[in-house]
Amino acid sequence: MTTTHWAHIQERGTLAGMHAMVWIRRHLGRLPFRLVLGPVVLYYYLSHPLPRRASREYLARIWPGHAGHPPRHPRLLGLRHFMAFGQALMDKVDAWSGLPPAVCIAPEDQARLDTAIRGGRGGLILVSHLGNLEICSALGQRRPDFHVTQLMHTRNSRKFNRLLARSTGRQGPDIVEVSDISPATAMQLAARIQAGGFVVIAADRIPLAERGRTRRLPFLGRPAPFPEGPFRLAALLRCPVYTLSCLREGPAYRIAFSAFDDTTRLDRRAREAWYPQAMQRYVDWLAAQCRQHPLQWFNFFPFWHAHD
Repeated sequence: MTTTHWAHIQERGTLAGMHAMVWIRRHLGRLPFRLVLGPVVLYYYLSHPLPRRASREYLARIWPGHAGHPPRHPRLLGLRHFMAFGQALMDKVDAWSGLPPAVCIAPEDQARLDTAIRGGRGGLILVSHLGNLEICSALGQRRPDFHVTQLMHTRNSRKFNRLLARSTGRQGPDIVEVSDISPATAMQLAARIQAGGFVVIAADRIPLAERGRTRRLPFLGRPAPFPEGPFRLAALLRCPVYTLSCLREGPAYRIAFSAFDDTTRLDRRAREAWYPQAMQRYVDWLAAQCRQHPLQWFNFFPFWHAHD
């Protein structure tokens, strides 16, 4: 089967079209925006078969465990999936415009986050493409003691990033292009962590490089490729490791922050045994969140077939 790497799926739409959508949201309000969003998402859904098929495969796998039965109307469920993504994009714009949606964080998660920040050790935060992490990033702007650097692949989302900067007039998060990481970059990241900062990286997409290290791990009933890079980086940085998620529950977002591991004393001989078990724990964490919020995992590419 011939597949397309997720990083080669170019961002769809023109900057002018996206700017019009943002203008409607910011100047006319949420209801007019939602009325326009429906036809836009329907057009995208009908005209782009690759994301549509990828969504259908994912929902066929996840829905029985979530709802107790297979999707009864796969096309309508797929449209709901795409609509959730469109809404998440606008929530990002709201967040960086200083109008973030309501956010809640449980007392235990807040306590863990406070402890991690005040401890002064910094750390690596594992995230995924589930939910809306830009909400967390925007909220972090209000907390001067929470210094975050994001490792991201941004080359296929440059239009939206330019739109975000133009529309909001605000500086975005501190981003390092993940495909450009060098030994010098790794040293800079280590210095940031030693100074009490945090490095955020998604661990649910395979590397852009064809020779990037991956492992096929059980995920939603079938082995899927996951990158070793985030976990090798965690071992290299020798620091506390956390997980972070930001999921929409009704009208509000819920932030969850938990300790995952600590590689401070992980010696080189133990690393090769640590990688697979740490990766499987991450995959199990991701699968559990997908089952609870299946329409918020925004990986619209052939996930299980990548690098076949």
